[in-house]
Amino acid sequence: MIPPVRSLAAAALGALLLTPALTGIAHAAPSKVMTVAMAKTETEMKKVAEYWRPERLKAADSYTPATPAGKAPAPSSTAGGTSGGSRGSGGTSVPAAALRAKKVTTAPGDIAPALPKGAATAKTIGKVFFLFHNKEFWCTASAVASKSKSVVATAGHCAYDPREPGEAKNWIFVPNPGPDGTTPDGIYVGASLSLHEDWAGKGDYDFDYAFVTVHRGFTWEKQKDGSLTMKDVGKLQDNTGGQGLAISKGYGQRINAFGYPAGPQPDGSRPFNGKTLEACQGGTSKTTAPTRELQYGVLLQPCNMTAGASGGPWLWKYQPGTKLGYLNGVNSLTWNRDARGAFDAVSAPPFIATTAEVYRQADAQGSSEK
Repeated sequence: MIPPVRSLAAAALGALLLTPALTGIAHAAPSKVMTVAMAKTETEMKKVAEYWRPERLKAADSYTPATPAGKAPAPSSTAGGTSGGSRGSGGTSVPAAALRAKKVTTAPGDIAPALPKGAATAKTIGKVFFLFHNKEFWCTASAVASKSKSVVATAGHCAYDPREPGEAKNWIFVPNPGPDGTTPDGIYVGASLSLHEDWAGKGDYDFDYAFVTVHRGFTWEKQKDGSLTMKDVGKLQDNTGGQGLAISKGYGQRINAFGYPAGPQPDGSRPFNGKTLEACQGGTSKTTAPTRELQYGVLLQPCNMTAGASGGPWLWKYQPGTKLGYLNGVNSLTWNRDARGAFDAVSAPPFIATTAEVYRQADAQGSSEK
């Protein structure tokens, strides 16, 4: 039986455009890394901030824990066939011949995680809120250690819709969100979006990741007259810390995956409310989903997270004491491999050398800021 697979954005991308005209591109290198402007100027940043005033964030639980990705796939025709793959000792994450076909290469390289200033533990994981076609959505994301101290990692489908195509509007990151829309560690407006052209151009799930460079954070502060003003709280990494980045670690790794799931299971039940950070642990193997262009997916099983967990970090060598590890994937697709009432696995795109290029491009966008 072919197991069904769904995007953690609650619905898959449907009919994907193969050669859309990409809009708003600031950079398109031969490596196929591209950067799209979001809210670059201070005026644009404040406009986004005004949209997400406290009353709107308090209503966040009513927003869709998904991206607008079209109709849900048919249960028996989506994955096209999966492979359990090998649970070996890791190494190169994608075969060399396959990499040549995808025009990417592998290379080792780790970036160390970073603790926030004056804190013993990190608070890197949170939610991203954004608009596609004037409708609010949310996903999960995490801060990543960087020179600019301003980089957030999430799923590609939580920042760019390849069907239209176009980047998300009014994109913000809220790390460690509190109940009822509180933002104890600030609100960070997206300034620019770095991703791979094959996600933007054809919805290739082997590249369903994005790195967003964010502005300095702020919180809303109530004045004596009842008005609200924006209080600067500094750079993201100084407040939350940042996860490291691991490249080309291969299959057969032990992973901790995190997210804020809220969507329904295949049987319609809703075991998660989107308010609590959930986690899955397990070993990784290879999987494929040809209708999603996913040829070298990394599968984590067991895991029953649902929509809303999209973009949540996969952490290698995770340390519970510091809440830090090395990012080597993001939640991308959910799987119901046994065709029963609940999802039983989640997959991520492979983090390879091209992923590091996208990350470096994002970091460069914020390196000049104080």
